[in-house]
This record gives sequence, structure tokens and C-alpha cells, in this order.
Amino acid sequence: MPLIQVIIVLIVVGVILWLINRYIPMAGSIKSLLNAVVVIAVVIWLLKVFGLWSYITHIHVGT
Repeated sequence: MPLIQVIIVLIVVGVILWLINRYIPMAGSIKSLLNAVVVIAVVIWLLKVFGLWSYITHIHVGT
């Protein structure tokens, strides 16, 4: 995926999240949870796009 498409997707997701936070009334705890879920999903997506997800999933902790 070209870098410009990644940037466009990040901008679109950011604007949508901002619009939801700004114009849809909801409790603060729900907003925080929604923001956390979106950020985690975007980070995982970025790791997959750049091919780093396989390295992270193969890390072994301990012996």
C-alpha cells in the first residue's frame, strides 16, 4: 500500500473519530473506550501494513 494511501486513511479515521467525539453525545467513559479501541485498531493495522505484525506475534517471553 503506498504511503499516500496510508496517510489518507489515517486522516479519514481521525476526522471520523473527531466528528463522533464532537457531535454524538455520550458519556466520557464510553468516549475514552471508543478512542482507545480505535487507536489500538489503527496501530495494529499500521503494523500489518508495514509488515511488522509477524515479528511482534512471534516474540516469546521467558524461556
